[in-house]
Amino acid sequence: MKERKEAIAVCLTYKDVYEDYPFQDKNWCVIRHKSNKKIFAWIFDKDGYVWINVKTDPEWRDVFRQTFSSVIPAYHLNKEHWNSIILDETVPEKDIKRMISESYDLTAPKKKIHAL
Repeated sequence: MKERKEAIAVCLTYKDVYEDYPFQDKNWCVIRHKSNKKIFAWIFDKDGYVWINVKTDPEWRDVFRQTFSSVIPAYHLNKEHWNSIILDETVPEKDIKRMISESYDLTAPKKKIHAL
């Protein structure tokens, strides 16, 4: 995965999500959950590459950062909970998709438990 349109297309395969451009700058695309409006992917161009910011479980945050030199503390977001993936073709697509999926799950609406 290298192109912006590929990253957006992968994110849009998830259930009940939509593409949004919340800033005056069209460089910043976000993918949100429809029901709670939470963002699970920030997609933007920086330094000649497409970047994706994804939420990550703190237990996995450092594993991804240590495994891939192109996964770094998130640009412009909380570095404890978010990573940036630089799409420079050094991170395998399956791992990019895994990180996007984890971000989707971490930001998804919480399921309500009904008492009997």
